Amino acid sequence: MVTVIPPISLLALNFLGWAGIIAWHLQGRTRPNARLVVQIIFFAAMTLLLTAAQIVPFRFERNHEDELDRFLVDGAKTLWWTHLAWATIGFTRIYIVLEKRPREARLIQDLLIAVIYLGTSLSIMAFVFGVPIGTLLATSGIFAIILGLALQNTLSDVFSGLALTVGRPYVLGDWILLGDGTEGRVAASNWRSTSILTSAHNLIVLPNSVLAKLGLTNFSRPTEAHQLELSIRIALTQPPNLSMEILRLALSSCNLISREFQPTVSLQGMDAMGIDVLLLFHVSTIGERTAARNEVIDLVFRHCRANGVALAMPTGSNWIADGMSFGPHRWSTLQSPQELLQAVPGFGTLTASERQTLIGRATTRQFSAGALIADESETLSSLMIIQAGIVCRRRDGNDIERLSPGDCFGVRGVFGGRPENGSLCALTKVTLCIFNENVLRDLTSSRPELAEEFESRFPKAASEVSDNHVHPSPAAKEPIAHKTRSLFGH
Repeated sequence: MVTVIPPISLLALNFLGWAGIIAWHLQGRTRPNARLVVQIIFFAAMTLLLTAAQIVPFRFERNHEDELDRFLVDGAKTLWWTHLAWATIGFTRIYIVLEKRPREARLIQDLLIAVIYLGTSLSIMAFVFGVPIGTLLATSGIFAIILGLALQNTLSDVFSGLALTVGRPYVLGDWILLGDGTEGRVAASNWRSTSILTSAHNLIVLPNSVLAKLGLTNFSRPTEAHQLELSIRIALTQPPNLSMEILRLALSSCNLISREFQPTVSLQGMDAMGIDVLLLFHVSTIGERTAARNEVIDLVFRHCRANGVALAMPTGSNWIADGMSFGPHRWSTLQSPQELLQAVPGFGTLTASERQTLIGRATTRQFSAGALIADESETLSSLMIIQAGIVCRRRDGNDIERLSPGDCFGVRGVFGGRPENGSLCALTKVTLCIFNENVLRDLTSSRPELAEEFESRFPKAASEVSDNHVHPSPAAKEPIAHKTRSLFGH
């Protein structure tokens, strides 16, 4: 039985199909939701018209004798299958976006789109043109075997990439350490390879098959907080418990280590000459490791120097060599004003007589833990250098920074007549060395360049300490995935 369909209906079907393609392209790649709506509307409209015309798109039949009618029917079926494929792909993309899996999005989307297009192509060949698919698949299987043997390495990378995608040991932007020592952020990942951006700003591209065989440590899971270790050796100048308290004091004064985790001081061993100590502390992000370690080393030295704790030589080196003794040196329990001036770079341009003048007029003052040293609105009239303890600078009840032995404040008031940027509180028992304003002004009146020298040499005291000094939480930072993409111009 030959079905007679008015040519106007067949023309309308083909026109509707091509109109849907044009409307789909006009939406652009930046509007996936609008594209999906267009696909659904035109697909539904074509389905209704095909049903009304009694054309079954998923069955091959030749009921039309006229060549033009056959061409129009085949065109309408092909367009229907095309809109079905695009609508399915649209739903797939929206699902991936809602799942919020950026790393898997590219691989899974490519795999599903390939399967959808392959299935659509085979359906068009079978149901529109009547091609025997079974014979075609049997013939193509031989070529698939030959192609698979020729592309063993590539296919290994592809399936390894799929396994890494499903296992999710890392995502884009994670900082990872591989078993071969490679360390860096995951900058890009595709079917065949993964790109790692190292701290030296070198881009390492590893095949997925190689990456899947290496042991992997993910520093970004569950957070980027990372523990660091620092081994030191302390001379037996103080009882171990006092030395531990001083080291805890040094760690608590660090501004760059994370406050979410309590730093730990662990005694590892002891002999007749010293104690082996391991300091454990955390940083909020991997990028802060070097700066935090440098700060810890500096503050450990300063607090030990201020509290009479000496660092010992390594085990086996406490012997006399070349006429010199390498045994522990016993420091005084508190630095004198002269020692402070020698240690602080800001006074490096002073002559010997000027330094003696300052030392002769210097005074010391102690504050108990929790005592207020200066209010936010108070203008200090003296230059103060911390001899021992920790001073905390606060603004509106929030900690801005912590000052340790050797740090100073009061430059704003002495040379600028301005109050300190935030209140100053004694976090622990604090001893201050105070240099009178009159003595400093006498020096700067004869040498005006000293005022500029003081301000340039004391950045913590003279600069405007802003809220940016406090490290933001990881949630407030720019997403690392966006940063890594920007490095490649995406």
